[in-house]
Amino acid sequence: MKQQLLYPEGAPPPTAPYTPGIRVGETLYTAGQAPFDDNNQIVGSDVAAQTEQVFNNLERVLAAGGSTLNDVVKVTAHLQDLAGDFAAYNEVYARRFGTHRPTRTTVGSTLGGFLVEIDAIAVVGSGS
Repeated sequence: MKQQLLYPEGAPPPTAPYTPGIRVGETLYTAGQAPFDDNNQIVGSDVAAQTEQVFNNLERVLAAGGSTLNDVVKVTAHLQDLAGDFAAYNEVYARRFGTHRPTRTTVGSTLGGFLVEIDAIAVVGSGS
């Protein structure tokens, strides 16, 4: 199957050798989304604000492939401080997904100057 490389409109190009998202058939894979704005500046100083920005970025990549958060089936999240930041991250996560509950793995990671990074797998048009 042919791969459709996804670069969300208006977003800055990646600063490393990766593609923000790839759609293969009806499956969409996102790269880890960090809390960067369109000027590659970190948004927010706490995990809640950064998680909001990560979801904004994730939604842009999903939309570029014809998908939404309701189509997400798997999430992997990395938190710099898993024990200290999980509750605030989880509150934003639960609100942004609403009643939709994709499978999820959340791990502690050493991240590059930010507090949270999230990647996802979606089945385009599956909705929930």
